[in-house]
Amino acid sequence: MHRRSLLKGMMATIALQPHLLARATANEGPTSGFSRVRPGDPAWPSAESWAKLKDAVGGNLITVEPPFGACSADPNGAACVDALANMHNPFFIGDQAGGTQVSGWLDAWTPAASAYVVKARSSADVAAAVNFAHANHLRLVVKGAGHSYQGTSNAPDSLLIWTRAMNKVTLHDAFTPQGCEGKVASFPAVSAEAGAVWIDLYHAVTSEAGRYVQGGGCTDVGVAGLVQSGGFGSFSKRFGTAAGSLLEAEIVTADGAVQVANACINPDLFWAIKGGGGGSWGVVTRLTLRTYDLPTFFGAAFGMIKAQSDDAFRRLIDRFMAFYAENLFNPNWSEQVSFAPDNTLKIAMVCQGLNSAQAEAAWRPFSDWVEESPQDFSLETPYGVVTIPARRYWDRGVNSSLVADSRPGAPRYRAWWRGDQEQVGAFFHGFESLWLPASLLQDSERWRLVDALFAATRYKKVELQFSKGLAGAPDEAIAAAKATATNPAATEAFALAVIADGEGPRYPGLARPPIDLAAARKNARAIDLAAAELLRVAPDAGSYLSESNYFNPRWQSAYWGENHARLQAVKAKYDPDGLFFVHNGVGSEGWSADGFTRL
Repeated sequence: MHRRSLLKGMMATIALQPHLLARATANEGPTSGFSRVRPGDPAWPSAESWAKLKDAVGGNLITVEPPFGACSADPNGAACVDALANMHNPFFIGDQAGGTQVSGWLDAWTPAASAYVVKARSSADVAAAVNFAHANHLRLVVKGAGHSYQGTSNAPDSLLIWTRAMNKVTLHDAFTPQGCEGKVASFPAVSAEAGAVWIDLYHAVTSEAGRYVQGGGCTDVGVAGLVQSGGFGSFSKRFGTAAGSLLEAEIVTADGAVQVANACINPDLFWAIKGGGGGSWGVVTRLTLRTYDLPTFFGAAFGMIKAQSDDAFRRLIDRFMAFYAENLFNPNWSEQVSFAPDNTLKIAMVCQGLNSAQAEAAWRPFSDWVEESPQDFSLETPYGVVTIPARRYWDRGVNSSLVADSRPGAPRYRAWWRGDQEQVGAFFHGFESLWLPASLLQDSERWRLVDALFAATRYKKVELQFSKGLAGAPDEAIAAAKATATNPAATEAFALAVIADGEGPRYPGLARPPIDLAAARKNARAIDLAAAELLRVAPDAGSYLSESNYFNPRWQSAYWGENHARLQAVKAKYDPDGLFFVHNGVGSEGWSADGFTRL
């Protein structure tokens, strides 16, 4: 820690000393029936106590209104007009203390502002907030970019630690984790504070330095949150997960200590951070990730094909899955295709390391097969394959698929993918994800996969996200993923099947008609029925915790498989009182659904 941060941390400790002294006398963690305090409770901190915390964090203790709260009071006011103009800008949403990337989930959660927010500028600010929350028995929430589908960075009556302002990015020619000198190899690397998002790293590492860092596909996703969730991205079939590339983390644990975690210092905590779920282990304040040689080209293949009958659609599914197994099941190709109830196949895939001629040649057997049967198949959107220099992939002046953050003062490189637009503000009716084992691609098994996919599409669209299954990736990438807390099933899966649906933004404050609950619940039921068809051929399928069913009854095994027991031991060691609670997070079983009452 820098000297200035250390001194600031000492000042924070002194300011909160009465609470820490009381905490030091407690021999046991909260027992059954213990409840965190809410505003209005007799034990809620006094105005004087909050003032001390505000002083300890350099004045960065604030109260917040919902991002669209002004629209309730004055729909024509400047604040509401500005918010509505930016409602579909994911960076605007992330820049709001009360902002959430999605606007809620049917029968699950809805955005609700915390009572107070610490807009952290340093690890010392974070430590002061952690100490205050623990000493005063507060519900604590941690947020970077607010991209959690399951609302884990959102809770009413809580104290929010918001790391968005901590977004410095630093490149290293050769990085050696602390305490590992002479024990592990040094690698080119990049360090990012917890508030950085992936476009910040892609700009620094790829556009400016000509290297690659494995991160998320969505450019506005927080770096810290993605790594703690496992970290699949567009090119995971080649480079593995972001968690697998983690070299070191700085984290503030439940005891208020600023700790380093790597392979040599706190290795158990380091392992848990790598895919054990965000918000369960402490507040990650800085991460250092390995970087890689940049491929010469990145590219994409796209198009939509419609089958003219159910029988033709079944044959289309069968032919594509055989084609994928023969031609695309390798580190060069990833991202996704979708099969829809209207008998369409949509292709939205990316590639790395191939020039245009190589990429086109890879797809020619499939495109020729489709064109041979015009009576059965038609192109709904033009089919094509393109490649561009990899260094320009996140350059919005070159890649027309990027949408610029045009707000005054926004960094010129900030942009999001046009294809991700509908996710901003989405309100989910339901969501399910299942890892499909690569064994289903074998000739003897593929008919079962095809039947299941066809049956599922009679209910809902099914996306196969090849980038979120590591089967077919290089041995090094798979080994690195196996050394993380992520469910090992991901390393044996060729794809993550995602089935989801919902509607447009329902943020509090927006003027919208009441939700049609019957229709929405029917929609959610259709998702369940579609998922059940896939579970027939993958009954033990795991699920990606960042993109999964809020109501999954077997979330422990689905998210982490055999790793869950080990994660429980790490949780008991570093957070025995359960200060850090998130929905379906390690240790959450011991708390009420809202995280306020110990069971």
